[in-house]
Parts: sequence; C-alpha cells; structure tokens
Amino acid sequence: MPGVSARGLSHEERRQLAVNLTRVLALYRSILDAYIIEFFTDSLWNTLPSSWQEALDGLNPPQLATLLLGMPREGEEIRYRSVWPLTLLALKSTACALAFTRTPGFQTPSEFLENPSQSSRLTAPFRKHVKPKKQHEIRRLGECFLRSPWLIFHPYGFRSQEPVPRRDFCFLLFQLVKKLSDLTGCTQVVDVGSGQGHLSRFMSLGLGLMVKSLEGNQRLVERAQHLDQELLQALDKMEKKHPQVVQRGPRHSPRHVVQWVSSTALCEELLLPLETPGQGSTRLLLTGLHACGDLSVALLRHFCCCSEVVALASVGCCYMKLSDPGSYPLSQWVAGLPGHELPYRLREGACHALEDYAERLQKAGPGLQTHCFRAALETVIRHVCPELRRPGVQGIPRAHELKIEEYVQQGLQRVGLDPQLPLDLAALRAQQAQENRVVAFFSLALLLAPLVETLILLDRLLYLQEQGFYAELLPIFSPELSPRNLVLVATKTPLGQAFSVLETEDS
Repeated sequence: MPGVSARGLSHEERRQLAVNLTRVLALYRSILDAYIIEFFTDSLWNTLPSSWQEALDGLNPPQLATLLLGMPREGEEIRYRSVWPLTLLALKSTACALAFTRTPGFQTPSEFLENPSQSSRLTAPFRKHVKPKKQHEIRRLGECFLRSPWLIFHPYGFRSQEPVPRRDFCFLLFQLVKKLSDLTGCTQVVDVGSGQGHLSRFMSLGLGLMVKSLEGNQRLVERAQHLDQELLQALDKMEKKHPQVVQRGPRHSPRHVVQWVSSTALCEELLLPLETPGQGSTRLLLTGLHACGDLSVALLRHFCCCSEVVALASVGCCYMKLSDPGSYPLSQWVAGLPGHELPYRLREGACHALEDYAERLQKAGPGLQTHCFRAALETVIRHVCPELRRPGVQGIPRAHELKIEEYVQQGLQRVGLDPQLPLDLAALRAQQAQENRVVAFFSLALLLAPLVETLILLDRLLYLQEQGFYAELLPIFSPELSPRNLVLVATKTPLGQAFSVLETEDS
C-alpha cells in the first residue's frame, strides 16, 4: 500500500503532516468511532452517504480488497465496475497518501518459501521455541555482523561463507540493533519487556553483545533462563559435532531481571551497568520488540532523561493500552492541534493488521462472516437485556461452520443469557444476507486505521525532536508477517546518512 515515507521528513513537514492527519481523522470520526458489532443495532450502513452505499453495496470481499483497500492480487488490474463518488475516492486517496508507508526496502521474505513455519536460514537449535514471525523480527533488529567471513557455521545456523542474500529474513531485527550500537558506540543493550528472552538471547549468545533483559513477569524470566541453558547445551553439542568448521566466538549470556518499568518514573535497574571490568563509561542502547502500551513511552522517556542512554530502537504495539492522558500526546505540537484526541476505540482500531485482512478478503474464506454473526448476536442480546451493551464474547470454536442461529445460541450462553430463548430466524437470516455490507463497513474503518497509527508515531517523532534529539521511523519488517513493523530509531547525536544504512540488509 503506498504512503508517505517516514524517513527524511523535515521538522516542518512532520508538523504539517500532523495537522493534515488531525483534520482527516476529525472528518471521518464517525466511521472510526463505530463498533462493527453495532452494525445492526446502530444502523451503521445508513450512516454512510447514499452514494457510498451505492458504490460499495454488492462488492464481494476480493473486490473490496482491490478497489477500496488498494491491495489487488499480484498482476491484477484495478477496474471499477461503476463510477465511484469523488468523496469516496478522495477518502481512499487521502488514506493512502497520509499514512506512513509500511513497505520495507526488500522483497517478500524467501526463508519461509520451503516451509512457512520454519526459517530455512536457521539450524534446528535456533528455531526451537521461536515462531516464524519472531524469527523474522529478531533478524531485522540486529543481524548485520552475521556476514563475518571467518565463520562457516555461525552460532545462529548460517551454513555458508557467502554473504547473506538480500531477501533472507531470519534475524532481521538484530541487524538494526547491531548497526545502531556500532554507530553510537554503545557498550550495553537493555531489552525492555523481554518476555521469554528470544531477542536478548540472540543478541547475546549469538552476536556477542552485552545484554540485560528486563521483564515484569517472574514466570517469563524463569522461562527465559531455562531457554538460555537449553541453547547453550545445543551450541556445545554443535561444536563437538563440527569442531573442524565451528569457531566459537565470544558468548555473553543475557542477564535476566524481574523488573517492571514505569512510564512515569525512572527505573534505576535499567540504568545499572553489567559487570564489565576494564570498560569505560556505560553507553546504553534501549530496545523493545513490540513494547506494549505505556512501555514504549517508558523507553522514550528514559532515552530523553538519562545521559547513559544514547540510542533507542523501539517497536510499539497495543496502542489502546496507552494511558490517557499521559502517554499520548507527548509532543507539544500535537497537543496543541484541535481534534488530536484519540479515544480508546480509535487506538484499538490502529492495531488491526491491514495487509492480513486484505489477504483474507482476497481469499474470501468463511471466517469473514464472524463480524456479521457477532453483530446479529448483539441485536439479540440488547432485545433480551437492553442494559447489556457490547459484552465480551469468548471465542466460539469453528464459528465459520455454524449456522447463524447456532452461533447466537452459543454466544448467549457465553454472556450468561438463556441459550434456549426463542429466536427470530427470519430476522437473523436477513442480517446474514448483509454480510458483505458488514465487511465493507469494516474495510472502510480499516482503511483509516493506519492514519491513527501514523499520528501516534508522528507524535513520538515530534516529541523527540522537541527535546533536541534525532529520530526516524523505519519499516524494517515485512508487514505481512509483522503488522507493527515501523521501528522508532533515536540517537542523541546526528547520524547523517547512517539512518538509510539501518533500513538495509547490507552492512
């Protein structure tokens, strides 16, 4: 999907983009504010202009992906079956033009072509416990020195002395961290919100970086320590099996610490250096792979307030969990713009995976009916219990195989209502017949969702710039594998053209 490049915008261009975004989001707020489960109860289809209804009505899912979201199948031409109203075309063009592009500077990842669940560039010990999505992200955030010519069997499974092909993506998350640490002279990496320690483990045991990982969940820290030992044992076995080709490089096990990091107070543990005899002053690089909600804001504030922190590489997620106010807006510029407010519903929508949904539309699978079924269930719930609005409904197994009345009965049971209540089957059938309208309305909201994410991330760029620092947003993951693929990179000294190097796979 086209968009504006986040990198290289001047300060004034960033400000103007924020102005444009707030204006557009205010104009289409009614679509963004809507809950798709209220499609029937709030007559959402009738809130659209009649000309939009006429253009969208009857479009099947693949047509919505191609014509509305602008994501056709490879080689498919975009051809409208009728003349669309200019206002709808303007919405589509504006949504594409103002959102930060999520397209990285590389082709589709090739490492999963043979097996979509296992990276072809990793030996078995290093694929264990790591999902394909995480394998992709980890390499992109830190891998650049895996090109070292002295190693035939690299500790992370590269099997050749040949340079890593440009389209192989097993450790793409490492690459950026390593390049950034080299450029800024960092002596230690702090992985905040480290979970089971996959990123920390790869950076330390595979790449020789000094890494401290902070995680608030004791159970996850214990799991990370167990996986460290498991990996060390696997490496020892590999070295004994291939002593003639494996050259053991320096290994530094990550130091895992149980520690919550607040977005409002500085964390002393985060700033404490690891024991590194003979080393000079500590220069920290903070990283967080999909730091949830306020945790991404905590990284920004530690970077701004602490002289020890000289670089930042952060991927945010779960925008709906941001504290309001406090974590958005951060910049004075965005805070002063009318219409800058982003309530929970808008931030939640910004977390949807646009590329993934477009693919689902192109496949037109039965799972697309779920929104329609849930909206129909909402009408029954409110008829029976008017005060019960938008209750959470636990996942209904194999919902796409159910008749709509069967789905409604199971849904009623999950919200504590009598599943044997008499149902108006004719009304349910009529609602089911509007499935494509439900999908069309949801696609409209999804078309606008990247604008919300763009404003949130733009606010962070402007905040860092207002503090006198240097920051860029780089789309270094494949959006099909990792929907939140824009990495916020910040330094305290100008790096000039070095930011362009961070986007590539070449060292």
